[in-house]
Amino acid sequence: MEQTVNKLPDGTAYRISGHGKPLIFLHGFGESGEVWDEQIKDLSKDFQCIVPDLPGTGLSVEAFATLAEKNLEALAFKIKQIVDQESVNEFTLLGHSMGGYITLAYAERFPRMLNGFGLIHSSAYADSEEKIATRKKSIKFIREQGSAKFLGQMIPTLYGEKFKAKHQDIIDQHLASALSFEAEVLIAYYEMMINRPDRTRILSSAQIPVLFIMGTEDKAVNLSDSLAQCYLPEQSHIKILDGAGHMGMKENHEKTTIALKQFLMHLNEN
Repeated sequence: MEQTVNKLPDGTAYRISGHGKPLIFLHGFGESGEVWDEQIKDLSKDFQCIVPDLPGTGLSVEAFATLAEKNLEALAFKIKQIVDQESVNEFTLLGHSMGGYITLAYAERFPRMLNGFGLIHSSAYADSEEKIATRKKSIKFIREQGSAKFLGQMIPTLYGEKFKAKHQDIIDQHLASALSFEAEVLIAYYEMMINRPDRTRILSSAQIPVLFIMGTEDKAVNLSDSLAQCYLPEQSHIKILDGAGHMGMKENHEKTTIALKQFLMHLNEN
């Protein structure tokens, strides 16, 4: 899989592979664009896949310092800058977890550029009071114990129990890739998530197809919440990964890729 790496003037990096109709993949908290590697191997055969590393992550570490506003809307605008730099007119946006929150912020601001979007283990709901309290405890832990210790405890909880028992090597790879995260970056992203608004109206008013991928063992985005909101759009495509936690792209990469292909095939038919 051949890739080129381009950058915005602020240092935000993104990988491009394949040719065809463009797809943009957004990673989540404690990740980089590499989380999508299994899907890109397959989808880049038929599509142009654009995979950013959000500011402060992966190849975009230097870009965090120049991020003037620390909110999800500013990150959505970074995606718009990539779209403009690559002269993309219409595309499909796919976001995992926090990347899904950015996807919704983008759909709110620039809806005419999207032919469809996907929330992969993500939610349009704002944080509940309980979730906010949990995030604030995590921020306190990061400040006191550091990012490496925090991620060492947090990342394994993203996976389903059966997967963890059989695939410690994949979790270890995830942990190793996250060691470069600075505490200030993790804290800033937590604060962005705490402060985000409810965007269920974006789903209710969507005039384009929306894909939902969810896991039955997802502890970060509750399955019942996902099921409640996946009926809001006029055109919903739903895939439930049995036994998967929050990381379906890794836990069941084949079924995740198939779900993405089926969604994209539907978009191309219309």
